[in-house]
Amino acid sequence: MNWSLSPPSLPVVVLIAYFLGSIPFGLIFTALAGGGDIRRIGSGNIGATNVLRTGRKGLAAATLLFDALKGALAVLLARRFCVDATQTAMAVAAVSVVIGHCFPVWLRFKGGKGVATGLGTIWVLCWPVGLACCVIWLAVAKLSRISSAGALTAFLAAPALMPPLSEQPIQSPLPVAALLVALLIWVRHYGNIVRLISGNEPRVNMNKPQ
Repeated sequence: MNWSLSPPSLPVVVLIAYFLGSIPFGLIFTALAGGGDIRRIGSGNIGATNVLRTGRKGLAAATLLFDALKGALAVLLARRFCVDATQTAMAVAAVSVVIGHCFPVWLRFKGGKGVATGLGTIWVLCWPVGLACCVIWLAVAKLSRISSAGALTAFLAAPALMPPLSEQPIQSPLPVAALLVALLIWVRHYGNIVRLISGNEPRVNMNKPQ
């Protein structure tokens, strides 16, 4: 597998993906809808799960969708314009867009946890893996009523599913990208993991604000 990427292309892929990822849709949508600063609500996170705590399911759904779309778009752009090293460019874009979401320069590097954006990247890297991760996420979250448990399980599965479903060896760009994205998301969920272990992780109530 050729990992080479021409020097001028790599910084462009990183920058475009990072700045796409850094668009804080949860913060923007909540503010436009008159909900105030989402960083002062619930957990203070800018992602869809915290937006749901405002009691506005539509805003939460829009945040989830647009956060996923920016992840998908970053990888699609890399695939479209970096034809000499397509898989490497896609892998770089996938990791960079999730970093942008988690550490946006506009918000002093205090962003979301990367779940929706990460799923968007996985869908484009290999849609069967993306589909499997979505099913796992929704199933575990529904059974446990803990969103973080679903997300962590889905991204634990992603690196394992990528080699067989993408038909790429484990050391190739796509499986490595899935692993790095999963690691980023697990690191960003450190507090959730501690609470899950202690049994103190809050459950998502779909009927009223939390």
